[in-house]
Amino acid sequence: MTPPINMPKGKPRHVLSFDVEEHFQVAAFWSTARRREWDQLTSRVERNTRKIVDLLNEYSTKATFFILGWVAERHPGLVKDLAEQGHEIASHGYGHELVSTQSPTQFREDVRRAKHILEDLIGEPVVGYRAPSFSITSQTEWAMPVLIEEGYRYDSSIYNRFKGSQGNVAKGTGAYQLQTGSGTIWEVSPSTMNACGLQLPVAGGGYFRLFPYAASKLFLKNLERQGERLVIYLHPWELDPEQPRMDGPVLSKIRHYLNISKTEQRLRCLLNDFSFAPINEAIAPIKDICEGGIDSDAVVQSESLHPCRL
Repeated sequence: MTPPINMPKGKPRHVLSFDVEEHFQVAAFWSTARRREWDQLTSRVERNTRKIVDLLNEYSTKATFFILGWVAERHPGLVKDLAEQGHEIASHGYGHELVSTQSPTQFREDVRRAKHILEDLIGEPVVGYRAPSFSITSQTEWAMPVLIEEGYRYDSSIYNRFKGSQGNVAKGTGAYQLQTGSGTIWEVSPSTMNACGLQLPVAGGGYFRLFPYAASKLFLKNLERQGERLVIYLHPWELDPEQPRMDGPVLSKIRHYLNISKTEQRLRCLLNDFSFAPINEAIAPIKDICEGGIDSDAVVQSESLHPCRL
């Protein structure tokens, strides 16, 4: 198992990431009929993402942006600007289909298409991937070899919401290696907190909006004191309380719109209380891979299916 990597003096640098998608593309409101309407619905993703970038600039912070290929095709200037400003560009797939709804062939086409679109725009390799709705689970482990074969070097899709809910794929939080028949890949899991045997999600998204910020800060500071490197995620639409309301199940509406007017202020508090960087800067082995310092296959561990704390 890889030994822990010492955090820099002062505030530890954690991971901040954003899944760049339209408000109408979320899984909670997914339907085949709505999918056909995407190009007719009001786009707000560029406005919301640029709002995030302006906010990050106030705190001199860079982040990882997992961008849908569908969004990148329609907003190429946004992708180029993010890269030029020093943010990491990573892939969120092309069409926001859950991995569990795709065949291996469809998944390969989706992640390959997204990667090519993003790389053509920024002129650099795209090495990171996050599945829509964290949909790589013990039932879709076949996705990992596909990612490796398509040139991805790390994944951030395995979200252990509750203990045992995703079999043996993920145990705990942090960055660790997964070994497959196609090679190895780093997994950068969003943060969870152990409470009475349950891995409670505290990393962002709906959970960040559900808990009062004081509670989220308490949870995250506790993980920080334990030497955890936090991995936080949000979506641009979560900073957009004026977005058009979508029709859908009551629970989906609650999940999507809960405390959405408070997200921006909570993000400001987060940036004030913690220090963040993109994945390709905060996670040393991934940084080395991106800089060409090591071959990811050269650091395979015999215990690669277990967490390697960073």
